[in-house]
Amino acid sequence: MPRDIQLQVTPEIAHNETLLHLHVAKLMQVTGSDIQKIVIEKRSIDARQKAVKFNLKALVYFSDEVYTSQKNVLPEYPNVTHSQEVIVVGAGPAGLFAALQLIELGLKPIVLERGKDVRGRRRDLKAINVDHIVNEDSNYCFGEGGAGTYSDGKLYTRSKKRGDVDRILRLLVGFGASDEILVEAHPHIGTNKLPQIIQDIREKIIECGGQVFFETKVVDILLKNNEVEGVLTQKGDKIVANKIILATGHSARDIFQLLHHKEIYIEAKPFALGVRAEHPQSLIDSVQYSCDYRGQYLPPAPYSIVKQVNGRGMYSFCMCPGGVVAPCATSPGEVVTNGWSPSKRDQATANSGIVVELRVEDFKPFAKYGPLAGLAFQKDIEQRAWQLAGKTQRVPAQKMVDFSQKKQSTEIPKTSYVPGTTSVELGQVFPSFLTQTLREGFIQFGKSMRGYFTNEAILHAPESRTSSPVRIPRASDTLEHVQIKGLYPCGEGAGYAGGIISAAIDGEKCALKIAESLKKM
Repeated sequence: MPRDIQLQVTPEIAHNETLLHLHVAKLMQVTGSDIQKIVIEKRSIDARQKAVKFNLKALVYFSDEVYTSQKNVLPEYPNVTHSQEVIVVGAGPAGLFAALQLIELGLKPIVLERGKDVRGRRRDLKAINVDHIVNEDSNYCFGEGGAGTYSDGKLYTRSKKRGDVDRILRLLVGFGASDEILVEAHPHIGTNKLPQIIQDIREKIIECGGQVFFETKVVDILLKNNEVEGVLTQKGDKIVANKIILATGHSARDIFQLLHHKEIYIEAKPFALGVRAEHPQSLIDSVQYSCDYRGQYLPPAPYSIVKQVNGRGMYSFCMCPGGVVAPCATSPGEVVTNGWSPSKRDQATANSGIVVELRVEDFKPFAKYGPLAGLAFQKDIEQRAWQLAGKTQRVPAQKMVDFSQKKQSTEIPKTSYVPGTTSVELGQVFPSFLTQTLREGFIQFGKSMRGYFTNEAILHAPESRTSSPVRIPRASDTLEHVQIKGLYPCGEGAGYAGGIISAAIDGEKCALKIAESLKKM
């Protein structure tokens, strides 16, 4: 039987199979020939000391043991062409993994996506970056794969209690992701590799008899006696089903407005909002690794930081080592930022959302919008940023120290944000309580991460789409909407997930609950 070991090694040993083999043999007081294979199960970096180490959890197979390479395979998906149909609105991770789970359970998903397929989205991303043209249905947030497809592909989640994280990771490997995502403590696919995986998931859904429709925007949910009967699309097509998974993402404002208009119960939800801070990656490396040069064996350094400032949490969000800042508006007349990294994380800059916790009471100036007050708060800031930066997709920007000292930056160096920047005193973008929290918080961040608080860092505003400003309440036992039978609010847009993995898990959960309810009928 292989032996479990945990060890800490230098970066060079961690990345050299021969050196690792010799190190483990010495540690276990055996000869090198006694060890047949070392299988790394988990890998993480410990940068708390000046000498950075890798923590490894491994299985050691000895020469007299049988070692068989394990390959991740997909489940045996049945053909569901003639099975009962379930409408899935949205082809983000929640919708796609809901569809796969429905097929596994013998049900037929009909996936309706307002945006384009994963390849078609690229032209619209170029249009927003180069020509400042926002396609409301095809952008960084909308389209096949959802917001995660072209914004990094991070697979790390703290939500272990929500479901089987490893199952989702194994499925992703089955669809073409590197099996390294099963090993790394903070797995990441990369914006350049995720599109093919998303396409392969779609092709599997269709191969098994499911249906996927792009550029098919849902404009109404058809109801009778508080039960769903189907949906109406913008093309005038009526699609009938008595089970609907609503997985439309955190930026589908028209869906929130539709629900509110139909008097389907929704509620305002706290979220977080702030800026996207960009540093030279080399500076973050020196701060995190305590060295002038990280060398060939250490990856570009990430960071994670949380502070309590003026009674509010202020923290890093969606940190992108070796990545870029991207324009993520979903309507003309607004500016929104996000960040992403390619799989190699080889860009010269690092960026992270730096955001402040908001409370429902912060939305009081927009109380007339009822449960959409948080959405109106969010939209007001995005539209103000658009106006201040010149009414294009240029983004308001300021050097970090200048911001904390209330000085408009005389010039903004070129950043990774392709549409460009406009020097703005960012206190004009945000409400005063939020501005003051950010100003004081950056100073505190600098005390914890020496070198972080610098004018080499450029702030881009706003980072406003951290999570949904609306929750669509559902029953904890059935996951159905508390008022509408057959409607399953799902994923980030409904307020029940926060990233690719947790959204995928939530999609599977909703599919399982639908199968359970159908068995009882």
